[in-house]
Amino acid sequence: MRSSRLVAASVAGVVASGLVISTAAPVRAAAAPHAAPAPSVSPNPASGLTLTLPAPRGRYATGESTFRLVDRNRADPWVPGQTYRELMISVFYPAVHPVGRPSTAQFPAAVATAVGRSVEGNAQLPAGLVDWAATRTHSVKDAATAPGRFPVVLYSPGAGDARDWNVSLVEDLASHGYVVVTVDHTGEAPATQFPDGHVVGNGPVLAAWAQAFKNGTTLAFFTKLMAARQADTELVLDRLASLPRRLTKGMDLNRIGMFGHSAGGFTAANAMYADPRIKAGLNMDGTLEYTVKPDGTHLSDVARHGLNRPFLLMGSSGQDASDVHIEPSWASFWQHQHGWKADVTLDDSEHASFTDAEALLPQLAGRVPAATLAAAVGTVRSQAAVAADRALVTSFFDRFLKDRDDHLLDGGPTRYPITFVR
Repeated sequence: MRSSRLVAASVAGVVASGLVISTAAPVRAAAAPHAAPAPSVSPNPASGLTLTLPAPRGRYATGESTFRLVDRNRADPWVPGQTYRELMISVFYPAVHPVGRPSTAQFPAAVATAVGRSVEGNAQLPAGLVDWAATRTHSVKDAATAPGRFPVVLYSPGAGDARDWNVSLVEDLASHGYVVVTVDHTGEAPATQFPDGHVVGNGPVLAAWAQAFKNGTTLAFFTKLMAARQADTELVLDRLASLPRRLTKGMDLNRIGMFGHSAGGFTAANAMYADPRIKAGLNMDGTLEYTVKPDGTHLSDVARHGLNRPFLLMGSSGQDASDVHIEPSWASFWQHQHGWKADVTLDDSEHASFTDAEALLPQLAGRVPAATLAAAVGTVRSQAAVAADRALVTSFFDRFLKDRDDHLLDGGPTRYPITFVR
């Protein structure tokens, strides 16, 4: 059965009534091999291979700061008895790098362990092959903000993914002059670590999903999941102006955008529908309906009514391909969208091709079967896919948050060979 694009990586371990919820496509015998430069992977005999993220290509260096946000007026939707909701966010921003300061880790050690297990299970990788705690970003912790005022863009990950499972794309956007805020929807990510050291996993959410699937109450589960994400997004929007002055002085809160992958793309669309502060949005391969198998039976309000602001749909072409001709909720959104719209399909891609899986997993070529990599991230050349994702996202926000004319996108549905990126 085709699984919902509301459900992402870490849910792959849940088995209910014989169904394994997973975003990984079946192994295809004819899959083409991936090519990755050998220096991208360096062996660490004690703890596995070290994978590297591609460097940002914009004019700015980037900094990263992390913050805990607490909503004491809302109980946690997944933890019984917890009377408040707490989130972690990462802020990536144009920065002035101090000499000699190291870059940040992609994940804290405890989070890396949980994320690694999730990725390994979903992509069918050998356990322990990769040291997931060793990957570094290209951003310096709490670096000085570059002069200027920059648009702000929120990023919401897929259900079951951590907020920093798209650092390659987020850092690149920040390097082009954006303040990018990534959001952990606590309880969904494999693990979220807070400043005092405590870690929140996703056990209750996985249990709730398994029970919902068993009982036939998945509509209620997905509705609750997306409502929690909507409230999380509102909390982040409300607190942006309360971040430290060193960051807010460089933030233009009159130019806010949002994008996300899978359920995060759905979250971006829902947030725009409810909140006019978001001026432009982008959905990477996420359904806009509350169903296990997208079939048009439980469309969201945004799918039924559209938006009056620009919105970009970016779809994959593989096992669970999505475009306005295939995905019922996208077709409905397309019909009712009043603002600027475009539908871009990346050829030879899979659902995870819009995440750091596309930048990292092909570095394992020669160590895992080519068909395994193809099932996870398609047969597209990794470097080209990363470049395409970056170019499309930056071009979209440049057009609608910076009023730039040198964009790549025209309105309408389009299939792009990956080689279109210049």
